[in-house]
Amino acid sequence: MRRKPKAAKLVVAAKDGQRVLLVRRRRDGLWTFPGGKRNAGSESLKDCLSREVREELPELLLRKCHLWKKVGGMNGISGRRMSDAIYFTRGARGSLTIGDRREIDKAEWRRPWKLALTPTSRYILNRLLSEGFLKR
Repeated sequence: MRRKPKAAKLVVAAKDGQRVLLVRRRRDGLWTFPGGKRNAGSESLKDCLSREVREELPELLLRKCHLWKKVGGMNGISGRRMSDAIYFTRGARGSLTIGDRREIDKAEWRRPWKLALTPTSRYILNRLLSEGFLKR
């Protein structure tokens, strides 16, 4: 039996197809795609994503988000278990004002190729590149 993902991540690609929206975690300085874990109970993945983005980047307005993939199993990069739903959108507007400064210290539109990414974000980036959603 397949389990429901426990977390949702959002990939926001810039129109140039080379930059993505990333946030930097305060605790370890690693960059990651916005998102987070679902609350216990009946919170849907899309509701989780909306809540997390509002908490992390409250002034950001997103275009319509679409479920891209559900990923589960072992992350080939880190060896950790993954259970994420990955949503994708092409663009957003508004400022990148940080809402939760205890968790995040920076948000930027970046070319992610040489950044220190979390293992899950590195996995997602590699999949996006291999499937042509982003270009180097």
